[in-house]
Amino acid sequence: MSVLEAQDLQFGYVPERPVVASASLTLEKGAMAAIIGSNGCGKSTLVRLLAGLMQPQSGQVLYSGVRLSRIDRKQFARNVAYVPQNTSRAFPFKALEVVLTGRSPHVPRFSLENSRDIEKALNALDIVGVAHLAHRRVTELSGGERQMVSVARALAQEASCVLLDEPSSSLDLKHRAGLIRTLSDLRNRAGLTVLMVTHDLTLLDPGFDMIFAMRGGAIEALGKPSEVLRDSVLANIYDDVHIRARRVDGRTCVWSEIQA
Repeated sequence: MSVLEAQDLQFGYVPERPVVASASLTLEKGAMAAIIGSNGCGKSTLVRLLAGLMQPQSGQVLYSGVRLSRIDRKQFARNVAYVPQNTSRAFPFKALEVVLTGRSPHVPRFSLENSRDIEKALNALDIVGVAHLAHRRVTELSGGERQMVSVARALAQEASCVLLDEPSSSLDLKHRAGLIRTLSDLRNRAGLTVLMVTHDLTLLDPGFDMIFAMRGGAIEALGKPSEVLRDSVLANIYDDVHIRARRVDGRTCVWSEIQA
């Protein structure tokens, strides 16, 4: 059963120059999937279209078979959470206050968060390992810590599907691995559906079920990690950069070769 489906999406910030061009994908319920590709190929724009933050110029996005434009925004937010790439905060809110904003789809109009909402927010911070930051101001946190707070905000939303745009870009190796373990555990325990944009190909096998590889605004290749993380596919996706992929102890290892 599909959770989100993109059908021939097209979108451009400048007329006649599409960033996303005839992109189609299906995200199955309970899957852990990734979008990979070079900078500027349309990954982040595609995820924002799937999150309903922008409207496609042609094509459509479906949630559980229903066109996104026909779904109430608050109802959609109860089911799909989005973690942006940019986690900078201009105002000195406490981390707990930021995570509490994820409860807004569940809070009645003209009401404030209650003790249950606070408990949910604290639990989300604990799940991603940053409960000790609850009362720290986000302007005092490192980029990686702010990213984990943003992930906690999405988990506090209690959505069944999470879309993440490069959530590991500011994380060290330990916290990158921890984030993937957390998402995988939530998928296994609670059936969470995950779609993540990433440049870190080493994160993808064996934890992910599906990879969508983008090039020039379209889905150029898709399949299991062992099917997409191949020399020939990666060379096409990354414009002939010398990237190598080899199976080692049941998982795919990826590295680039610098040519003299």
